[in-house]
Amino acid sequence: MASDLSDLYQEILLEHNRRPRNFRTLDNPTHQADGFNPLCGDQISLQLIVGNNKVDDVGFQGHGCAISRASASLLTQAVKGATPDETMAMFEEFHKMLTEPDAELDIDLLGDLEMLAGVIAYPTRIKCAILAWHTLKAAMDGETVATTE
Repeated sequence: MASDLSDLYQEILLEHNRRPRNFRTLDNPTHQADGFNPLCGDQISLQLIVGNNKVDDVGFQGHGCAISRASASLLTQAVKGATPDETMAMFEEFHKMLTEPDAELDIDLLGDLEMLAGVIAYPTRIKCAILAWHTLKAAMDGETVATTE
């Protein structure tokens, strides 16, 4: 059963890599940042439109490995419609999931993002999965550049 679930998660991640959601550039974003992972060369440009205390739209462009693209795609789906506070809570929970192996997690908050939990078993890939999230945090904090260093 666990193997079936793992296979399903892997297939969903591969689908997000092949057909990333919200893979586009937004006109007139209110928040934006560029992210770079110097270890592997993954790059992302993330734009958001935040209005009326919620993320109205989000888009990303860039290139990178399957984990990086799938994570960015899942991020865009997770934060669209969320408030800035909810968005930052998702960032914190996602970061905790990938950096604190024994942490108790809010699975309801993570939702589909939990599919990336298996990345923790591959320490060199954690920065691939978290790049889009550091870029999101930079954009929400009014910064223009994020790295995984």
